[in-house]
Amino acid sequence: MANRPYHHGNLRAALLAEAERTLREQGSEQLSLRELARQVGVSHGAPRRHFADRQALLDALAQTGFARLGDQLRAALDAVGDDYEARFRATATAYVRFATRDAALLELMFAGRQGTQVAALHEAAAGAFSALVEIVQEGQASGVVERGDPERMALLLFATVQGIAAVANAGIVAPKRLDGLVGDAIGRFLHGQRTVA
Repeated sequence: MANRPYHHGNLRAALLAEAERTLREQGSEQLSLRELARQVGVSHGAPRRHFADRQALLDALAQTGFARLGDQLRAALDAVGDDYEARFRATATAYVRFATRDAALLELMFAGRQGTQVAALHEAAAGAFSALVEIVQEGQASGVVERGDPERMALLLFATVQGIAAVANAGIVAPKRLDGLVGDAIGRFLHGQRTVA
């Protein structure tokens, strides 16, 4: 077998991209540093320059997942005008889309708080979910959302959209129904039972 090169242009990014592909296609059980090294074409020891062990790789995947989720939530907010309900709906829809497109990554993000990077993972999660807290605070400031602890209300919003994503990922709800369910949930969140026909 030919010797594999040790160096790679951007090995950390390449390993994370390949790890995410493996995660999506085969699940986290199939992730190993040795196999990732083979897949990106470097020596089996090269990944250890970036990840001390498999758990460090999983932690890094979770951190990049939270960063991407936060970016997508903020991009959804930025793409909508000033209409508060549209902004609220866009944020919730962006979460559900992320959670259904990257279900394996999301599961890892929530389960990945076991390694040495626990504090970094909590910080990454807080950064991503700050968008939910901010949309609640925005609604409270304008009187659209009831007063109360914005973090608690954001947690309720998160539980609602995560629940919608979970039933979709379980095959209980067809993907084409997701936007309607998100819209109904946001209507109820903002207006209570008045949205029921």
